[in-house]
Amino acid sequence: MYESNDKQPTLLWVFVGLAAAFLVRSVWLQAQEELKIRRHGRHSPKMWPWDPFGLFFTYSITAHARRDENIKFMWNCLRGLTSDKIRNPQTFEVRMVGQRYVMTADQENIKAMLALQFDDFGKGPRFQRDWGKLMGQSIFVSDGQRWHDSRQRLRPMFARQRISDLQCFERHVQALLPIIDGEKTVDIKNLFSRFAMDAAADFSMGIDLDSLHNKNSEYFDAQERVRHIQSLIERAGPLNWLIPRWQFNADLRTIDKFMEPTLMKALADADSEKPLTSDGKYTFVQECLEVSRDPQFLRDEIRTILIAGRDTTATTLAWVFYELACHPEVAADLRREIAANIGMDREPTYEDLKNVKILSYILNETLRIYPVAPFNVRAALKDTSLPRGGGPDGNGPVGIPAGTTVVYSTHLLHLNPDLYPSCGPDFPPLQEFYPRRWQNWTPKPWSYIPFHGGPRICLGQQFALMEMSYVLVRVFQRFSRLEAKEGLGSPPAYDPRGWARAGETPGLPEIYANLKPQMASEITLAPRHPIHVTFFR
Repeated sequence: MYESNDKQPTLLWVFVGLAAAFLVRSVWLQAQEELKIRRHGRHSPKMWPWDPFGLFFTYSITAHARRDENIKFMWNCLRGLTSDKIRNPQTFEVRMVGQRYVMTADQENIKAMLALQFDDFGKGPRFQRDWGKLMGQSIFVSDGQRWHDSRQRLRPMFARQRISDLQCFERHVQALLPIIDGEKTVDIKNLFSRFAMDAAADFSMGIDLDSLHNKNSEYFDAQERVRHIQSLIERAGPLNWLIPRWQFNADLRTIDKFMEPTLMKALADADSEKPLTSDGKYTFVQECLEVSRDPQFLRDEIRTILIAGRDTTATTLAWVFYELACHPEVAADLRREIAANIGMDREPTYEDLKNVKILSYILNETLRIYPVAPFNVRAALKDTSLPRGGGPDGNGPVGIPAGTTVVYSTHLLHLNPDLYPSCGPDFPPLQEFYPRRWQNWTPKPWSYIPFHGGPRICLGQQFALMEMSYVLVRVFQRFSRLEAKEGLGSPPAYDPRGWARAGETPGLPEIYANLKPQMASEITLAPRHPIHVTFFR
C-alpha cells in the first residue's frame, strides 16, 4: 500500500520531466529554425499568428476543402493580409501542428522553385512518405540522381516519333463515337475518365481495357477510390495518419492484380527479342524493360503512367467539352477550321493537329481556366530562400530552412489580374472562356504553367495535347454542336455557400466560380458532379 503511494509521485515527476524535455526541445528547434530563416531572408506575412499550433487554420482549410472552396480560402488568406505596406500579397506562412508551411502564388517564387533554384527544392521525404504507397519510387516522387536517371530513361517514350503515332487514339475514339451518337445525353465526366483510362492502358501496356463498355470495371472503381483517398492524405498534412487506409490498400492490390499478368508476361519474354504488340508497336512497359527487369520498378512506373496519363486528359477533356457546349460559337469556329484544314472524313495526322491553330487556342484557354493540378508542393532540400514575399513590405526574400514545405497554386497564379493586359474587345475578363485571346496574346513568362516548368516539366505534355486535339477533331468531324443539359449537372448555378455570403461584395473567386460546375481539387481539378451533354450531328 505504501509502496504504491510512493510510486505515484515518481510517475508524476517522470511525466513532468518528459513534458519539460519536450517543451525545451521544441523551443530549441524553433530557435534554430528562426536563425536559419533570418540567415537567408525574413518571414512572409503570418496567417493568424494568434494560432501558434495552426489548429484553427487546419480546421478552416479542411472545412473549406470539404465544400470545394480551396481557391476561395487561399485567396481570402492572401487578401486578408493586404495592408498599407503590402498591397498585393502573394505569399504567406502558417504553422500546422508545429510545422511551418509557406504558401505562394507568386510567379517569381514558383519560377525559383521549379527552375532557377531547382537543386534547392524537391519532393522531399514527407511527400515521398505520403505518396510512396501509390507511386513507389517512380519519377513522380523521386529526387536527386534517382529522379534524373528516371527522367533520362523515360524521355524516349515521349519523343516525337512516339507521340505522332496516333493509332492508339483512333482505336479508342472509334469506341467512343457510337456511345455519344444518336442525340443521347451522356455524362462527359465519367465518359472521358473511361476513355482516357482505356488509352492509358493501351499506351502503357498494350491491353484493351474497354472500360467505355465495361461499366462495372473493378479496376476503374479502384482507381477512382485511390485518387480520392490520396487527395485526403495530401490535404490532411501532418494529421494524415488519421486517414483510414484499409480501402486504399485493398484498391492498390486490385490495381497491382490488374497489371501483374502483363508485367509477368513481359518479364518472361525479356530474354528474347524485344516483344511487339499485335500491331507492331512498342509499349511503355516494353520500353521500361530496356532499363530494368526489377518487377517493383516496373510496377511503380506503370502505375504512375496509368494514373497521370488518365487524370490529366480526362479532366481537361471534360472541361473543354463543357465549355464548348456553353459556347456554341467557339464550337462552330472549330468545326469550320477542321473542315478547311483536314476535311470531315479522314484521320488527322500529327502535322494536321499542329496546323489547326484554334485547337491550341481552345486547349490553352481551358488549361488556363482549369489548370490540371491547381495546387502542388515542394520541400526545401537545403537551407535556402524564396526571392519574394518576406520582410515588412513583402518584397524581400523569404528564409526557407531545409525541410520546410512550400505549397504553390497554379490556379491562383492563372487568376492573378496583374499578369494580364487590360480588358478590351479582343481580351475579355480573365475569368471568361475566350480562346481567340490566344491569337494575339502571349502570357508573361511563368504566368501560365499548366504542365509546370523547369527540369521537372511534365514529360507527357505533348502526348496529352495530341490526344486531346485528336479527340476534338474526330468528334467535331461527326458532330456539329453540343448542348449542356440544364438541371442535370451542367451548367448548374454554383452553390454559393461560403463563396458569396450575404452582404459580401463578390470577389474574383465568386465571379470566377459563378455558373460553373462545382470544382473538386482532388489531385486534379475535376468536376465534382456529372456534366450531362448531348451531341448533335
